[in-house]
Amino acid sequence: MAYDLDAQSRLAEAEGLALAIGIVIAESFVLPVREVRPNLLFGAGQVDNIRIACEQNEAELVVVDGALSPIQQRNLEEKLARKVIDRTGLILEIFGERAATAEGRLQVELAHLDYQQSRLVRSWTHLERQRGGFGFLGGPGETQIEADRRMIRQRMGRLRKELEQVRKTRGLHRERRERAPWPVVALVGYTNAGKSTLFNRLTGAAVMAEDLLFATLDPTMRAIALPGVEKAILSDTVGFISDLPTQLVAAFRATLEEVTSADVICHVRDISNASTAAQKAQVLQVLRDLDVLDGQGEGSSIPILEVWNKWDQLSPADAEDLAAQVEADEGIVATSAITGEGVDVLLERLGEMLTRNAALRTFEVAASDGRRIAWLHAHGEVIEDVADESDGAIRLITVRLNPKELGQYEALA
Repeated sequence: MAYDLDAQSRLAEAEGLALAIGIVIAESFVLPVREVRPNLLFGAGQVDNIRIACEQNEAELVVVDGALSPIQQRNLEEKLARKVIDRTGLILEIFGERAATAEGRLQVELAHLDYQQSRLVRSWTHLERQRGGFGFLGGPGETQIEADRRMIRQRMGRLRKELEQVRKTRGLHRERRERAPWPVVALVGYTNAGKSTLFNRLTGAAVMAEDLLFATLDPTMRAIALPGVEKAILSDTVGFISDLPTQLVAAFRATLEEVTSADVICHVRDISNASTAAQKAQVLQVLRDLDVLDGQGEGSSIPILEVWNKWDQLSPADAEDLAAQVEADEGIVATSAITGEGVDVLLERLGEMLTRNAALRTFEVAASDGRRIAWLHAHGEVIEDVADESDGAIRLITVRLNPKELGQYEALA
């Protein structure tokens, strides 16, 4: 991968994850791990430093921004005398609290059970439970995973069956949308890039949009009007993140499948973030996993428009430097979802992309065939609609249609 987040950026992201679940951060720091210790991950001296920092700050929870094995997690808890969770546990906790739909809850519970079946997490009775989620952060009786693993496997089996039914239902809905005349525009991007704020700006909706990582988990769709396109469907998706737990990559595959059926993908980037290049690389990797991009990340089966969001947060010097790139590349639009700057340009560019392959076609339609006449007027850009001079029962309708719309017209019974 061309870019990766540096240590300080990873630390800032981990802090953002903790804040997103309401954790009060007493102290955070980077610890270089020269040699991974299979029993503790860190060296003995580093563990002592962590314990001292916990005691000085009266910390009740230690979050390790990395993957801990069950043995490492248990040993660290014994050494530190505090609850310890890793990056996967923290992200699952956020997802457990935020998932709003029945499908989202099923997906998160399956991911949670997959994560927990290999480890037993004890109850820490001195911690109070104050949130939703699945109990990784402690609470009397709520983090005990001493249930029989056979029962966990049975529950996972039932969840997979329910999710398969959900996927079939989503597939039917997607097929229905594909038969419908309206194109789909999917917003994708790194978490906290401003997708939901932009979604609200474009649609007038009130989707949760906060300065938090993973503010949006469940896909949301709304209709919007675009230049040259009477109606399009805008889809807001879950934000991507580096090192997303493998359990969640699989569990949220169905949610991200909405992207694979889009007509245009809007890649929303926080252009003011110092790690924007690394974040872009992470998003492109997810799109490769979804087979939207080829292995090299060069070719795309779906047109992609980069939206450089949070333009209002750039310094004047940085904005001036980046403006030349925006001007020279039609595949980039600069916006501020907060102020509305650049949104009109974004709508125009989306309209152009959706109508780019449209061509003028003239159809002979019986004057009595109100259904076809109405369809052409509703779904295409009608240039001319006149009666045939030689046969008044026939109307000649010249209309601009893209290949998808042409196929839908020809499929009319």
